Amino acid sequence: MDGGGRNNFGRRGGGASCGRAGGRGGHGGGRGRGRAPQGTQYQTPVQQHWVNRPPVQAYQGGAGGSQVNPPPAPRAWGNRPEQPDQGQGSGIGVQRPAQQPMQVGVGPNPPGRTWTGRHWGPSTSASSTSKPQTQLQPQRPSQSSAVDIQSLKISERQPISSPSESTENRTMPIERPDRGGSLAIRTIPLHVNHFPVNFNPNATIIHYDVDVKPVASPGDRFVKKSVSKSDLRLIRDKLFSSGDSRFPLLKTVYDGEKNIFSAVTLPTGAFKVELSDGEDSNIRSYLFTIKFVNQLELSKLKDYLMGNLSYIPRDILQGMDLVMKDNPSKNRISVGRSFYSPYYRERDDLRHGLAAYRGFQQSLRPTCQGLSLCLDYSILAFRKPLPVLEFLKEHVQGFNGVNDVTKLRQQVISALKGLKVKVTHRVTKQKYTVSGLTTRNARGISFTLDDPDGINPPTEINLVRYFMDKWGKDIVYKDIPCLDFSKNNRPNYVPMEFCVLVEGQRYPNDQLKSLDKDAAVFLRKLSLAPSHERKDTIYNMVNANDGPCGDVMKNFEIGVDKNMTRVAGRVIGAPDLKLGSPSVIKVDKDKCQWNLVGKSLVEGKSIERWALIDFTYGDEFQRHVDPFINNLRRRCRNLGMFMDGPLWYQSANLREFSSISRIEGLLRHVVKEAMRIKSGKLQLIVCVMTKEEDPGYRYLKFVSETKIGVITQCCLSKITIPNKGQDQYFTNLCIKINAKLGGSNMELSGRLPHFEGEEHVMFIGADVNHPGSKDPSCPSIAAVVGTVNWPAANRYAARVCPQGNGKEKILNFGTMCSDLVNTYARINGVRPSKIVVFRDGVSEGQFDMVLNEELIDLRRAIYNGDYEPTITLVVAIKRHQTRLFLQNARDGNVPPGTVVDTTIVHPFEFDFYLCSHYGGIGTSKPTHYYVLWDENYFTSDSLQKLIHHMCFTFARCTKPVSLVPPVYYADLVAYRGRLFQQVAMEFQSRESSSSSSSSSAAAASFDQSFYTLHPELQNIMFFV
Repeated sequence: MDGGGRNNFGRRGGGASCGRAGGRGGHGGGRGRGRAPQGTQYQTPVQQHWVNRPPVQAYQGGAGGSQVNPPPAPRAWGNRPEQPDQGQGSGIGVQRPAQQPMQVGVGPNPPGRTWTGRHWGPSTSASSTSKPQTQLQPQRPSQSSAVDIQSLKISERQPISSPSESTENRTMPIERPDRGGSLAIRTIPLHVNHFPVNFNPNATIIHYDVDVKPVASPGDRFVKKSVSKSDLRLIRDKLFSSGDSRFPLLKTVYDGEKNIFSAVTLPTGAFKVELSDGEDSNIRSYLFTIKFVNQLELSKLKDYLMGNLSYIPRDILQGMDLVMKDNPSKNRISVGRSFYSPYYRERDDLRHGLAAYRGFQQSLRPTCQGLSLCLDYSILAFRKPLPVLEFLKEHVQGFNGVNDVTKLRQQVISALKGLKVKVTHRVTKQKYTVSGLTTRNARGISFTLDDPDGINPPTEINLVRYFMDKWGKDIVYKDIPCLDFSKNNRPNYVPMEFCVLVEGQRYPNDQLKSLDKDAAVFLRKLSLAPSHERKDTIYNMVNANDGPCGDVMKNFEIGVDKNMTRVAGRVIGAPDLKLGSPSVIKVDKDKCQWNLVGKSLVEGKSIERWALIDFTYGDEFQRHVDPFINNLRRRCRNLGMFMDGPLWYQSANLREFSSISRIEGLLRHVVKEAMRIKSGKLQLIVCVMTKEEDPGYRYLKFVSETKIGVITQCCLSKITIPNKGQDQYFTNLCIKINAKLGGSNMELSGRLPHFEGEEHVMFIGADVNHPGSKDPSCPSIAAVVGTVNWPAANRYAARVCPQGNGKEKILNFGTMCSDLVNTYARINGVRPSKIVVFRDGVSEGQFDMVLNEELIDLRRAIYNGDYEPTITLVVAIKRHQTRLFLQNARDGNVPPGTVVDTTIVHPFEFDFYLCSHYGGIGTSKPTHYYVLWDENYFTSDSLQKLIHHMCFTFARCTKPVSLVPPVYYADLVAYRGRLFQQVAMEFQSRESSSSSSSSSAAAASFDQSFYTLHPELQNIMFFV
C-alpha cells in the first residue's frame, strides 16, 4: 500500500499545515504541501476520530442481427478508378513571453458599515517546507461547501437539522492547495457579473412554517383537500395586505409553498382568510397556520464565509435567496429560476403569435470576496397574451378567421391544448386550462343549471341564453365551437371571443425550429449577445425597478453593490502541437487555432475497403458523385491518409430510411457486395444525405453500431457540391473519419502537464443525458468514456447504459469504469497508475452524491488486491451564470486560456473558471471546474494547465474547445445513447399490440441489449 494509506476510503494521513492560522473553527490544519515517499506510511493516531478527510496536497512548483428482405435494385458499381489531386500551403503562430499576474487586494470595511463577507487581509503565509503530521486535524463535517442556492430545499415541517449531526463520516470536497495559480503569459483586468452583497451580521431572519387548509362553509358539497400554488400566494398576500400591523408584507418573503422568512417577529397560530375569484364567485375560506421554526443569525453566514464555521448555513442562504428574488417575482414573469419582462420589444416579434422576451437569471454565491449576487441576461420565446382568435390567426397556418375553426379543428386544438387563458365576460382573477374544443357549436350547447339556493329544481338552459341572462353578453360567434375548460367531470365551456391567453407561456425552442427556422435563428442571435451588449444589459437589469434590489431587501438590512466585481485574469499559454509533417507547429496567437493546409496528421489510417451510399435520389448531388469521391481521396492523401477507391457505390432513396429493417437490409447488402469484390471487413461506409435531422439517421447509427459493426460517416449533399468553403469541409470530414478508425490527428508536442513520469495515466469522462419532462417513462442515459492510449491520451473507448428517468447518479459507474480500465490494460499491457475523472452534468448541490456514492462505487469496482491507482475527481460545470468581460467589452471576448481562481471562487474549496476557447460569436462562457477529490497532488497551476492543454486534443476540430475532451466525448456518447433509446421505443411500439405498446416500448428502452455496441466498435471513437 502506498504512503497515503488508501486502503480505507477517504482516510488519509496528515501533511504539514499550510492552511490558515487557526483554520476554520479554530482548526490549525489544512492541506499539507509535503508528500510522503512511496512505500512509507503516514502516521495516524491510535484512535482516529475524523474519517473521510480529503487527501493532502503536495506542492509542485510551476508549472449480429437477422437477415431481412434485400433492398430494391440499386444503381451500383464497384472499384472506382483513381483521380488526380492537388495540394496547398501553410501558416503558424507564436507565443508571448510570460509575465507576472496582477494582484487584487481587499480589506476591512470602515467601522459602522454592513459586512460584505470579504476577508480582512491575508490568512497566513504558507510554509514552503513541512514535515508529515503525526495526527489528523479535525475536519469539517462533510456536507458539501459548494452551494447551489436553487437546490436548497427546506423541510416542510421541521427545522433543518444541524449539519454536524447529520453528515458524520461523509467525504467532503477538498480545499484549495494554494492561494491560486501564478502561471501566465500575461494578465488582464476583467469585470465579472458578480455583485457584492452586503448584510448586517448582527441581524436575524426568522423562519416560519406555513400550513394552509380550506374551511368548509355551510352547504358546501365539495371542499378541496389541497390548495393550488397560485391560490397559496393569493391567500398569503391577502392576509399580509389586510392592514394588520402584525403581518407586514414588506418585511416578509414567501416561497409559495411552506416557508415564510421574516425580518420581524410574526404571530403564530391559525388565521382565517377569505378569498374570492371575483364577480359573482363564491367566497372561499382558509385557515392560514403559522408555526415558528428557527431564528437565523446572519453572524453564522459571516463565520462560514470567513472559514470559521464547519457547515453551510443552508437555511440562511435559502432565506436570503428568497429575499433577493422577491422584487422580480412580483413584477416579472417567473420561469424556473429566471425572471422575464411582461413586455416585449417590437423588434423582438417572432411572428406566429410569439415574441422574444428578455430577462435574467440570478443566484447567490459564497465567494472569496463574501456573498455575491450573480446575474446574467437571458431570453426566451413566449406566446403573446393575445385574444385567442387573434392568436390563432397569427399562429395557425391558413387560419384567416372564425370560419376556419371547424375546417382546421385539429390544428386549433394542437395550438391551444394545455394553454392557460383568462376570461373577459366577467371580473375574475381565475385562470383556466384549455382541454380542447366542444363537439358542438355554441348555439347547440345546453347544460343543467342548479339553483344555488336549492329552492327550484335544476333546469336545462342554452349556453347563448345563459351568457345573455347571467352576464349580459351576446355571443357573436354562435356557429363555432367553444373552449372546453372541463375538469373533474364538471363541464365548463366558454366562447373563444371571451378568452385571452395568459402571459408568460413559454414556447419550446425545438417546436420553434420546426415552426419557423428563421424565427429560431433570430432568437438564437438575440441570445448570443456580443459581450458589450450583454454587459450593458446586465447593468440595466441590476439597476431596474423590477430587478433584484427592492424595498423588501432593504428591510432585511441587505444591500447590493451595483458595480461588477473587478478581478485579475491570467492567460495560460497555448501548447505546441505535434503533427505528422511538419512535426511541431505553433497555434495562432490570438485565436489559438491552426490549419492543416500543407500538413499531415500524426497517424493517418489507410482506408482500403469502404463504400458509398447515396441517399439523395434525384438530388443535384448525383451529378457530383465522382468529384466528391476525388476530393475526399485527395484531401485524405494530403493529410497522410491513404484512401483507395470505394468498393461499392449504392444509390438509395428516402424509403430506405423509413424503417430499421430497410436500413439493416441495405447495409448488409452493401457489406456483402463490398466483401465480394475484396475480402476483409469493410472499414467505412460514407452516407450522403439531404437533410440534417432525418429520422432515418438514428436508424442508420443504431444498425451500423450495434448490429453490423461498421463505422459510418454522414455528410450533407448541399455541402459536398463544389463551393467556396469545400476544402475546409473535406478536411473536417477526413479528421473525423481518421479518429473513428483509430488514427491520431494531432497530439501535444510534449507530455501532458503534471504527468511527465513513466506511470500510465487514464482520463475518464462521465455524463448523463435526461429525457424531456414530457417523457416520464423514458430512461436517462449514462455514458462513460476513457482514454486507451498513453502518453498521447487522445483515443477513447465508450460505454453507455440506460437508467431510471431523471436519475443523475450513474448507477453502474463503477462497473463501467472497471470495464474501461480492463480495456486499457488489454491494449497497453499495463493498468493505469493514475486516474483523473471528469464528471459533467451535476449541480453544486449534487457534489455530495458524486463524492459519497459514485466515487465510492468507482473505488470498490477497480481496487483489486495491490492495484489501487490514485484518483482525482473534477466536476465540469457549464450551466452557471458567471461571465467574464474585458474592462473594455467592445474589445471582444476574453482570450483563450483565460483563467480566474481568486475573488469570485469559493472561499476555501478548490475551484476555478477557465475559458479555453476563442469566442467568435456572442459572449464567451467559461467552464467552472470544481475539484472534489485529489490523490494526484495537483496545484492550481498544474491542473489548470493540464485541462487547457487537453482542450487542444479534441479530435474533430483544429481549435481548442470550451470543455475538457473527456466530458465533451461523454456528452456525445450520451446523445448517441439517446438515439438508441428512441429506436428502441419505436421498434417495440411497432412490435407490440396497440393496447400495450406504450408500456412495452418504455420497458424495451431500459433493455441494455439495445445499447450494447458491436464488438468491433466498442473500443474506438465511433461517436466523434
